[in-house]
Amino acid sequence: MSILRLFERVSTMLLREPETREQMLLLLRSAFDKHLMDADALSIIEGALAASETRVTDVLVPRAQMDVIDLHEPLTEILPFVIQAAHSRFPVVDGDRDNIQGILLAKDLLRLQTEPEFALRDWLRPAVFVPEAKRLNVLLREFRASRNHMAIVVDEYGGVAGLVTIEDVLEQIVGDIEDEYDFDEAHDNIRQDATGLYRVKARAEIDDFNAVFGTNFPSETFDTIGGLILRRLGRVPKRNETVEIEGLRFNVLRADSRRLYTLVVDSRAGRKALDNQ
Repeated sequence: MSILRLFERVSTMLLREPETREQMLLLLRSAFDKHLMDADALSIIEGALAASETRVTDVLVPRAQMDVIDLHEPLTEILPFVIQAAHSRFPVVDGDRDNIQGILLAKDLLRLQTEPEFALRDWLRPAVFVPEAKRLNVLLREFRASRNHMAIVVDEYGGVAGLVTIEDVLEQIVGDIEDEYDFDEAHDNIRQDATGLYRVKARAEIDDFNAVFGTNFPSETFDTIGGLILRRLGRVPKRNETVEIEGLRFNVLRADSRRLYTLVVDSRAGRKALDNQ
């Protein structure tokens, strides 16, 4: 075979358009290896491709972990709850979590300063309901078109399975997004919520975790609690996955295919086990 013919065949192979997702990813990673794009760009493109195959059920905040407001609660109880939870939107229910009445924007509570007769029901925004099987890229398109930032996720029987926000969707593409309301300082990497559970960032240091929970996880082996979870499982856990280690129950609150971000830690499981002995 002549040198010219060989060159033509190699050129054709290199210029061939990818025919599958796997070929496209290989091409993108090759471009990264050749320094034609940086790691952040590659991660975002991979996240965007994965979003078309990821379902809402994989990223939703589970029903039990939803911060909701009951329509009949007095405002004197609602205000402290909204301040503590620090969300911008809250599902409002009428007694049962399957009975969603609408969405309350936290900023609308500022009207209490000028409207003494503030009626909560009058300021509810319509709730958007989506099925668990909806793909994230489709949901993101719908969020953009409707300008909604939150949707209630329902199961096949019409019951509420959880909720999903536009931030949850975007984080699957670009990674963790934090704002001024997210707990960020080292001493806030571990925070107890109103239910008695703890929200723990995966980057919380082992020594700090041990001090709060009275555990003896080795800091020489793991720097962070996220490292402990990853080593125990041997992989990145999925959202809503539960792991029990030395009497503590770890529920994955936020994670994507590449990183673990936030855990809900229930220390009561260990106390109950000891009480039953």
